[in-house]
Amino acid sequence: MRTATRPPKALKPLKARSAAECEALEQLPNIGPSLAADLRLLGVLHPRELASKDAFVLYQGLCARTGRRQDPCVLDTFMAATDFMRGAEPRPWWTYTAQRKAVYGSV
Repeated sequence: MRTATRPPKALKPLKARSAAECEALEQLPNIGPSLAADLRLLGVLHPRELASKDAFVLYQGLCARTGRRQDPCVLDTFMAATDFMRGAEPRPWWTYTAQRKAVYGSV
């Protein structure tokens, strides 16, 4: 009697500890498959591209592309990702909430 074997699960990419070691969007701290897909929708294909991007412009672009207002935590996450790719230490996305509110208000 044969038993069915399951295909091996794909391993999640490890989160990068620095911008230099980040080769895939999913390696960015705070970025999972869904936000990586959102970044690709915006034309961002490699993490290094984020170093020259404005998080608020990315957020506005995502709102426009999807036809709906995104949760403000998406902007916080984009702020964390762009900051990280400019050389900042990895920080949780929610540490950007106060900065986002101070700069952009309630979005």
